[in-house]
Amino acid sequence: MNHPEVTQMALDILRKGDNFQWYVIAFLALIVYVYMNEISNKNWKGIAAGLALYSVHWFYEILNALIQHFSGHALWTVPTGTAFLLLIGVGIELSFMFSIAGLVMSKILPADPKLKLLGINNRLLFAVGNAAFFSIVEIFLARTPAFVWVYPWWGAFPVFVTVYIPFFLAAFYCYDWKPKTQIAFIGTMAALDALMLFVFAGLLQWI
Repeated sequence: MNHPEVTQMALDILRKGDNFQWYVIAFLALIVYVYMNEISNKNWKGIAAGLALYSVHWFYEILNALIQHFSGHALWTVPTGTAFLLLIGVGIELSFMFSIAGLVMSKILPADPKLKLLGINNRLLFAVGNAAFFSIVEIFLARTPAFVWVYPWWGAFPVFVTVYIPFFLAAFYCYDWKPKTQIAFIGTMAALDALMLFVFAGLLQWI
């Protein structure tokens, strides 16, 4: 498949219900269960990590969709294989995964935020390690028809540095912030995401 083809394939299914599958409802129920379980356990730090990563994820996906609008092609796209394409680079299944990724991965963080491992602060080390793991998984995804790195210069290393490291830095540092700072960061990112979606997807219909 060439790049114009995969871009058009993604645009053809963008926010259309033709490919809907019932497993989406089951996945949604599992996501709700995960967060309700953490709330019942009062794991506010883990919840903050999860929501921090998810809000940053949406910011990046909106930027990727805007790149598609202005240049003709996004950096990454999902032309097939999803039950519902939310934005040109993210299907609902990927979005569900990212909604709990920060929460799940925060469970492996050492209790002491100042602890150094291999001479590196553990929060930074775990952010880089998780970013590397997710980048490697994305190499596999990019070898399938369901996920495409559109530009030849865009691949695992740019994704690792510019996407996944910021994702996990946001999650793991937010994990340790004071509640007011957590709320301010997550609230600001969520409000920015909502505003961008309202303007660019709703009013202008660019993405």
